[in-house]
Amino acid sequence: MANVVSEGAAVRRTRTERAELALETVTADLGSPDRLRRVLEQALVFAGAAFAGVYTPGENGDSLCLLESAGLPRTLYGLRDSYPTAGRSPAAAVHREGRPVWLGPEELAGSPEARRTPYPDFSLAVLPVPMDAGGCLVAVTESPGGFGAEDRACLVLVAEAVAWRAPARDADTGELPGDAFGLAMDTGRIEVGDGILELFGIDRAEFDGKVETLLGRTVPEDLPALMSAVEADHMSIGDRELEFRILQPSGSPRWLRLRGRLLPGGEGAPARLVGTVADASTLRSDVTDVARVQRLAAALATAGTVKDVSQAVVAALRRPLHADRIALAELENDRLVVTVLDPPEPEVWPELWRTEWRTEWPDAPVRAMPTLAAALREGRLHIWPAGTSLEPALAEVGPGGLAVLPLPAGGRMAGACLIGWDRPHDFGPDERALLTAAATLAGHALMRAHAFDAEHELVGMLQRTLLPRRLPKLPGGVAVARYLPTTAGLEVGGDWYDVIPLPDNHVALVIGDVQGHNAGAATLMGQMRTALRAYAAEGHPPDVVVAHANRLLMELETDLFATCAYIDVDMEEGSAWCVRAGHLPPLLRLPDGSTTIVETEGGPPLGVLAQADFPMTPIRLQPGTVLALTTDGLVESAEEDIDAGLDRLAHDLSASDPAHLGVVADTLLAGAHREDDVALLLMRYDGMAVRPLREGWTVWRVPEAVRHARRFTRRTLRAWEVPADDIDVVLLVVSELVTNALVHTDGQVRLDLTLVNHRMRVTVTDASPRTPVKPTSVGWEATGGRGILLVEAMSAAWGTLPVSGGKQVWSELVLDS
Repeated sequence: MANVVSEGAAVRRTRTERAELALETVTADLGSPDRLRRVLEQALVFAGAAFAGVYTPGENGDSLCLLESAGLPRTLYGLRDSYPTAGRSPAAAVHREGRPVWLGPEELAGSPEARRTPYPDFSLAVLPVPMDAGGCLVAVTESPGGFGAEDRACLVLVAEAVAWRAPARDADTGELPGDAFGLAMDTGRIEVGDGILELFGIDRAEFDGKVETLLGRTVPEDLPALMSAVEADHMSIGDRELEFRILQPSGSPRWLRLRGRLLPGGEGAPARLVGTVADASTLRSDVTDVARVQRLAAALATAGTVKDVSQAVVAALRRPLHADRIALAELENDRLVVTVLDPPEPEVWPELWRTEWRTEWPDAPVRAMPTLAAALREGRLHIWPAGTSLEPALAEVGPGGLAVLPLPAGGRMAGACLIGWDRPHDFGPDERALLTAAATLAGHALMRAHAFDAEHELVGMLQRTLLPRRLPKLPGGVAVARYLPTTAGLEVGGDWYDVIPLPDNHVALVIGDVQGHNAGAATLMGQMRTALRAYAAEGHPPDVVVAHANRLLMELETDLFATCAYIDVDMEEGSAWCVRAGHLPPLLRLPDGSTTIVETEGGPPLGVLAQADFPMTPIRLQPGTVLALTTDGLVESAEEDIDAGLDRLAHDLSASDPAHLGVVADTLLAGAHREDDVALLLMRYDGMAVRPLREGWTVWRVPEAVRHARRFTRRTLRAWEVPADDIDVVLLVVSELVTNALVHTDGQVRLDLTLVNHRMRVTVTDASPRTPVKPTSVGWEATGGRGILLVEAMSAAWGTLPVSGGKQVWSELVLDS
């Protein structure tokens, strides 16, 4: 009940009273390195400011330099890093006169700030701050009415609470205190107090004033995090806090704590990092955090994807910190795109996050969380204890305490890690050190993983482009295929598969593997797949198709070779011819469930021998038989030889249900090791429900050849009980095609007839590769050229195919009955 009364009293307080109470809490910790920033954040919370910053005189006193800021980037409102103290800017005027200035959009319309910003509709407040050297508080709001009366009262409180001093020099000697330092960011020259040199074990007379001398005493594992704190290339103005280890002459490491602030240099002057270094060994009971960081580094070293990195960070931080929730997010433009939430349930996260839940994880606008935006801009660890007033999108993440860990890498922010507690949590120095050390490791790993994911997606897209988009429908059978890229690297593989429809209800099943995993292997894979398809379409038998592909690969003068299995299946007869070129044998699952590895003769891999034989092996297929072809990535690994892998695949195929061929393929791939690419091609032979009627005849080159062809056709169609009206149409097409072949070609001419389901196919094959040309126009006096036009008029479809150096002209007619 007491808590209820206390909460009710807090609600009844005015906004100004609540701001005063919050500022008292923030300013109570005089030694906190983020004290000034936390003070400025109260202007965002209680005064509705979108930006708040403090400007103080630089070292030479002729310019006001931005010391600290919170909220949205200053560039959105045209604000500068520094202003001349003698200039006409509002900041300079307030610094000189000591009176606040309140400017609305109308007063700012002609100012340099309004001209430099894409958002001119804002109001500006500039208030003097009670610092020894002077300075001012600058605040911006996008509220239509500007800063109201209560907003202004809160800003006055914030201005009074702003105070920060760098370590003062001794008035007599001009030397820094023993624990203080000052680092010039452009030259790397550093001034240090005697106490710091004593901690590092360096005599004053031996110290050369270079920061590298001090960094050389750092434990190598801690050096990256320390460098991120003392390098200014990607860091913004603001505080630094870090714990690191140095090597002592005794051999044991000593923990030190660095606290500092990066100060702007003003016009023509370099930025400086000033602060203190103290002994932190007494605050550490053991080195368990070091072990945690080392384990995290090991886990991140093997993390390939963004999801792997995120899960490694969660596993390394949540249990040691006893956190209730952790979110890891990538920074993409102005949005945080969450990669991992732990726990993953949406209802345990803020409402703003749930409304932005577009895919597996949410993405939230950084602009909606100005406190988080400030933390990302400053690039250092921020911790808010229980009861801190934050925007709802952050307050609900950690009501008992919130830590925001920016993840810097490569001169930019890769993302952020948010860690929240439900019950009040005390943040110890060990936790701060663990989080700081983890930040740099996670940031670089996240950048690498993002590049890996992008490249892996590009590789996958290239591989999918080179493989068939979909498999054709087969007469009397079903085929499915699967491809899995390796997870061991990013390079595209050379595995491929293909299903090639052929005339007379034949189909060619192809699977192959080009040596290597690189762009050359992928290019060669595309060439071999295209070549095999072209040779098969020409009507060559399987051994000739593979021999032609072998000769082509030899002529390409590449150092790579390829293995291949090519099977020509007659879907009418249930028979097949198999040719292997150094590839794995096919597997058959018979209708009774038994599985066998087909014993087939094989030739060498393609591209090895110019004069190679590729023998053909016959295979019989019963209805219900499943034919399986795969590459070695499915059956071979470092732990399993190829024979054992084939036996395992045969067992899994035997235990599968062939009625659902896609499920069978997915089940077989479940055992893939993913150390290599995997291609899998399955075909279930069902048998054709209706078998075509076929007859063929070699046309004699005699004066009466066309009449003989018509007589053969009429006799065949009568035997097939084709109606007389339909016979006349077919005879007309036969006459024109045979006449065209005899007149325009030399060599053998063959006529073939096929009838299935009231659809007649007429084919005439000759030895000339020249395709008949349809005339564009035929005059009434012309004596030829009408034959192809008649064929086109009478046919449902017609065309030509290359066949063994010649061609086949075909016509399909739909019979009326």
